[in-house]
Formats: sequence, C-alpha cells, structure tokens
Amino acid sequence: MDSKNMKIEKIKKKSILLIFIFLSAAGFLISIGNGAVKIQSGEILSSLLFRQDTVNSQIIWNVRLPRTIAASLTGTCLALSGSILQGVMRNPLASPNIIGVSSGAGLMTLVVLILFPEFYFLAPLGAFAGALLATMFIYFLAWKDGSGPNRIILAGVAVSSLLGAGNNAIMTFYPDKVSGIIGFMVGGLSATNWNDVFTILPYAFAGVIMVLLIQNKLNILMLGDEVATGLGINVERTRFFFIIISSLLAGAAVSVVGLLGFVGLIVPHMTRLFIGSDYRYLMPATIFTGSFVVVICDTLARTMFAPVEIPVGIIMSALGAPFFLYLLRRKAEY
Repeated sequence: MDSKNMKIEKIKKKSILLIFIFLSAAGFLISIGNGAVKIQSGEILSSLLFRQDTVNSQIIWNVRLPRTIAASLTGTCLALSGSILQGVMRNPLASPNIIGVSSGAGLMTLVVLILFPEFYFLAPLGAFAGALLATMFIYFLAWKDGSGPNRIILAGVAVSSLLGAGNNAIMTFYPDKVSGIIGFMVGGLSATNWNDVFTILPYAFAGVIMVLLIQNKLNILMLGDEVATGLGINVERTRFFFIIISSLLAGAAVSVVGLLGFVGLIVPHMTRLFIGSDYRYLMPATIFTGSFVVVICDTLARTMFAPVEIPVGIIMSALGAPFFLYLLRRKAEY
C-alpha cells in the first residue's frame, strides 16, 4: 500500500472513530432522557450544566446519570476485555463470559458480598483476583504445544461449569441472601448509584490507560510468537500482562453489574467490521462501541415493557446467543 492510500485509510479510520464517539454521546443522552419519565434534551443539558432544583433534575442526577455512567463504564470494560482475550488467545470466540472469566470474577464477588458484606468495597479486587485466576487456569488447561482455539473454548466451558457450581453452592448455603443477588446473577443495573460508579471508575480508568499505552503490542503478538520474538517482544511476559489487564477490566465490570454476558463477544467483532483489525484503532473504537451498546441495551431494558423493568443481561443474551452461533458456523479465524 503506497503512502497516499495509507493516508486515506488513516483518515477513514479516524472518521469512523469519530462516528463511534458521536454515537456513544447520543446513546448517553438517550439513556438519560428515557424512562418512566421522559425528559427533553434541552432540559437534560440544562440540568447537567447548571443542576437546577427541579424534579427532573433530581431524577437525572440521583437516578439516571449514575446508572448511565455505570452502564457506559461496564460496556467499555467488558468490550476491551473481550478484545484483549480474542487477540491474546487468537480465538474469535474468546470473551469473558464464554470462557469462564466472568464466572471467576462473579464467584469471588459473591464470596465478598455474602460472606464478608462489611468489606463490600473490596468486591472489585476480589473480582479481579477471581477473573485472573480463572483466566490463568483456562490458559494452563488449554496449553499443549500452543493454545488451540478449540481447547481454549472447551477448557473455558469446563472451568465455567466448575465455578458455576461454586456460585450455586453459596446460594444453597445462604438462601436468606439469595433474593438480593438475583439481579447480579443475570446482570442488571436497576439498583446502580453513585457508589457503584466510584467503585468501578478507578479500575476502569487504570485498565483503559494501560490498554491504550501498549495496544500496539497486540498487533505484534498477532504476527505469531516467532515474529514477535524477532521484533524484540518478550511474548510470554507481554501476553501475561495483557491477561492481567483483561482480568482487571472484567472483574471491575462484574463487581458492579454482575454476570452480564456477550458484551465482550459482540462488541469487538462489531467494531472490527467497521474499523479493521489494527489494534491502534480497534481499541479506542471499542471503548465507545462498548459504552454505546450497553447504554442502549439498558435503556431498552427499562423502557420496552414499562413500567416493568427487565435486567439488561436478558437483552444482551437475546442479542448475543444468535451472534455466537453465527460465529460458530462461520468458523472465523484470526
């Protein structure tokens, strides 16, 4: 590709990235404006800028804004985590919920919330530890002269089932506390408040910054271990660092929203269709598409059957399951 075509391609990708940023901002306003009470865009902007003392302003600041921010951060974290896993494991079907990473984070979060509720603020750290241990265990089980895509998926299904048994055991032994975690098991944002936003924010911020600083190394890893080593990359150390970042992002999201599935599977593929597989553009774009998808799905979850609200996890599963089957039939390879 000559320099002129490369320049045109860069402009095209940057334009697509700007479109994703615009969609994310539009989704944010749509989410804040829709619900049991509809609020016009003008009033939303006025309340956000000047925080007026009106009923609608209170609804925006105390209910919808923290929920929308939490949904946005959750979508970003899960989408980036899925994109990293797909790159590191070279498997288009890898995502936090498919291969059991979310289950590991969920189990540790349940342990903290149910067995040690006084340490609820440690839930993100527990979720991160659970996600990291699950990822490393899956990678270990799948490794045999390399990590084949089929072995990763099978190992992930097995580990996910094992961790699911742990979740069920905790709920069996503590039935009096089950009612409070139903939304967590499905993946929901109905009870989200500012505390949840401040819980996920530092972990999401740290994860996003680390991803953006080393995103180009994923491009090198995609060339193969021998080529990456020849280019001066310590393959195992780099891969392990990416796994840590992926676990941090997935754990932070799970600790707030629960076991929300398919975001890490759908969003990276959807973004890749528009902007390509260059991680220098794919990662920033994934941040905004992940945010947009979860925010819009959460808006649908609370408005489709109003006044009844359904967990956003149901919407994501309805979208994600057919997409997963499509990928299986396509046998996509990277």
